[in-house]
Amino acid sequence: MAHRLRPVGIDFVETAPVRLVFAQEITAAPDAVFRALAEDVPGWPQWFSAVASARPTEGGREVRLRGGTRFEETVIVTRAPEVYAYRVDLTNIPGTRAWAEEWRLSPAGTGTRVQMTFAVDGTAPFRFLFGLARAGTGRAFRKAVTALDRRLAG
Repeated sequence: MAHRLRPVGIDFVETAPVRLVFAQEITAAPDAVFRALAEDVPGWPQWFSAVASARPTEGGREVRLRGGTRFEETVIVTRAPEVYAYRVDLTNIPGTRAWAEEWRLSPAGTGTRVQMTFAVDGTAPFRFLFGLARAGTGRAFRKAVTALDRRLAG
């Protein structure tokens, strides 16, 4: 069953009750990373193994994860090559009230420092479980960014 979430802006990334922040440096340049994030939405499953499918929609994206989780998202910031952020408008995850994700890119030598923030709000059980998912989410982020770096190098 789909749940409509509270619409949030970019400020939610800093104020959300639960924030998971991960960062990693890669060799790809910020411009190339930004294009992969913002312009090649259908290519996400090729480097982010948790993503089963992704397609652009008017003003956003529709994403399906392996295991059946679905998101309908609205892009809230696209500032090349520094920031790509979106909020979740609709999901089938119970207990979710608000959700935004921000990808922040900055030069790191000849490569890029990629920082991703998951910002969420929901029922107490949802917030608790989301916080418990920190380690697994961090591993998925590092694996995805490493795969993206390899993809962009090839």
